Amino acid sequence: MELISQHGCHGGVQRFYHHDSAAIGLPMRFSVFLPPQAQGGAKVPVLFYLAGLTCNEETFMIKAGAQRFAAEHGLMLVAPDTSPRGAGVPGEADAWDFGVGAGFYVDATEAPWSRHWRMESYVAGELFDLVTTALPGEASRAGIFGHSMGGHGALVLAQRHPERFRSVSAFAPICTPSTSPWGRNALYRYLGDDKIVWENHDATALMLKHIRPPFADGILIDQGLSDQFLHEQLLPDAFAAACAHVGQNLILRRHEDYDHGYYFIASFVEDHVRFHGSILNGCRRPLLASAASWNAQLRNTLMPA
Repeated sequence: MELISQHGCHGGVQRFYHHDSAAIGLPMRFSVFLPPQAQGGAKVPVLFYLAGLTCNEETFMIKAGAQRFAAEHGLMLVAPDTSPRGAGVPGEADAWDFGVGAGFYVDATEAPWSRHWRMESYVAGELFDLVTTALPGEASRAGIFGHSMGGHGALVLAQRHPERFRSVSAFAPICTPSTSPWGRNALYRYLGDDKIVWENHDATALMLKHIRPPFADGILIDQGLSDQFLHEQLLPDAFAAACAHVGQNLILRRHEDYDHGYYFIASFVEDHVRFHGSILNGCRRPLLASAASWNAQLRNTLMPA
């Protein structure tokens, strides 16, 4: 693991790393914000962020402004790249919504993608282990969130790896990739044409398979109502219906005038960091009774750890 650069930030340090990935079979990059509470190697909770299509390991750290709030709650932030790069697969960079920058956080089983496009194993396996051993992330206190394709990844990986992720939230996630154009294109080319296999990587289909609610502390999703992808690609109402079916507590907050970009994320990232911080630090649970009451509780009664 090679440190590329580091920068003082809100009393902690923002770092960017490069390493040879065994899961991917290629070099990978990721970014880490170490809060001031991690000085001297002290273990701290770790919150993984999965970015969306066309993004990389820098996007969230540069644009979202989350480090300030992570420092308040003593959370390490980790953001991986969104796909392998430099694999040399023909056509890997021909489209913005597939291939390079578009790994969809699955382990591909179809050639030629299956050799390197193994983002689930990378995020939930190799990278998780790396930041909780070589870096001071505490493995027993880990959460995950993301945006768009990364929101899909967060909702899916949290359900597929409950032993690893205690908290989950998302910004404008692709909630039913089995039925959205982005998702169908990616799942077909990465996983083949068996739609039963697709369901294992579809947040809504996975939620419907639960016998009991998988996240006792609830799930938080923020969605902009001016999002140009809302009705064709994201489909949050389907996920909300699945949560209602199994009794999973969900706050789906809908925001007028907000679109799909990082101005939207930056506007609400404090709430997400507080949400994860309250769970991972063992503070008072964010009782997700209603959007209005929870918003007030989150801002006024959940004190930084």
